[in-house]
Amino acid sequence: MSTVTVNISFQESLLNEIDSTAKKEHRSRSEFLREAARLYIQRQQQWEELFRLGDEISAAKQLTAKEVEDEINAARQKNAVGQ
Repeated sequence: MSTVTVNISFQESLLNEIDSTAKKEHRSRSEFLREAARLYIQRQQQWEELFRLGDEISAAKQLTAKEVEDEINAARQKNAVGQ
């Protein structure tokens, strides 16, 4: 797999945090940023899949947006009590 070099701008304070964290993890800046990008893309794909699944279930059960919201709130309250 070939690589491409890109230029990207960061605020100095963020770049310092990136470099500090990369150093603690014994990684290069590039390796750290590649992993951060991969994780971000993976997380976004997981959210997209979750919303797609939610849309499918709500459509199959013919739930209104209000009913979905009520179910989410009920689940959140149940989880809050259980903690």
